[in-house]
Amino acid sequence: MGNLVSWARSPWGDSVLTHISWDLFWAALVGGLLFLLAHGGYMLFSQHRKRESSEVDRMEAEYKGLPANIMRHSFVSRVFHWVMAFSMLTLLFTAFLPIVGVRFAWVYWHWMAGILLTASVMFHIVHATLVLDFWSIWVGPKDIPEFKAEMLREVGIDAPGPKSGKYPLGNRLYHLAVLVAGLSVIASGILMMWRVRTGIVERNPYILTDATWGLTYVVHGLMGVGFVGLVIAHIYFALRPEKLWITKAMIFGTITRRQYLEHHDPDRWVADKSGSN
Repeated sequence: MGNLVSWARSPWGDSVLTHISWDLFWAALVGGLLFLLAHGGYMLFSQHRKRESSEVDRMEAEYKGLPANIMRHSFVSRVFHWVMAFSMLTLLFTAFLPIVGVRFAWVYWHWMAGILLTASVMFHIVHATLVLDFWSIWVGPKDIPEFKAEMLREVGIDAPGPKSGKYPLGNRLYHLAVLVAGLSVIASGILMMWRVRTGIVERNPYILTDATWGLTYVVHGLMGVGFVGLVIAHIYFALRPEKLWITKAMIFGTITRRQYLEHHDPDRWVADKSGSN
C-alpha cells in the first residue's frame, strides 16, 4: 500500500494502520473529471443505441395496448432514491470539505447522514425484495449476449442481440459497484459510531483492537473516495442529453411509450398496460 495509507505506533510499539492518505481523495476527484472528458470525447463518435424510428413505428403498431406513459419508478422508489442521494452528498461534503480547508463541526452531520443512508438502504433491500422485481437490477452470465450486442451497436453495427430489460446494462453494473461500496462504508461506519459521542451507543474505543480499528478506518476511507468517483459519474450521466429521459423518470416516475420501445425489450421488461409499475 506504500504511501496510500497512514501508519502510527501503538502504545506497545506495533505499527498499526490509522487511515488512508488524503492524496487518494484528490486522485479520485481528478480521475472522475478525466473520465468525464474521456467519455464526452467518446460520445462524439458513438452511435445511438436506441432503435431506429421505422422499427419503433412498427413496434407501436404491434404493441397497441400500451399506455401513452409507462411507470418506470414508483413513488416509493423515487423517494428512496432522492433520500439516498441527499444523505450521500451530505456524507461526501462533510467528509471531504475539511480536507480542502473548510472548517466546521462536520462529525455530527456526518454520522447523522450516515444513519439516514443506512436506514434508507435497509428499507430499499426490504422493498426491492418484497415489492419490486428483485432480479431486474442484477447482472450475470445471462447478460453476455446483451453486452456483445451493445458493443456492436456502439460501433455502428446493427446487431440483432437483445435490448435491455427495465435497467440498461450500465445501470446494473453501476448498481453493483454502489452495492459493494455502500455496504462496506455502512458496516465500517456503524463500527466507527463507537469512537464518537452520538448518544446512540456508549462510546467505547476498546471494542476492537488497534489493528482492527485501523483496518476499519482504511476500508471506510477507501470506499468514501470511491464514492467521489461514483457520484461524479452518476451526476454526469444524469445530465447527459441522451439520458435525460431516465432522469425525468426518476422525478416524475414515467417514460413515454415510444421511449419504452426505443430503449427496452418488451419481452424482458413487460410494462403494465394500466400504467402502474
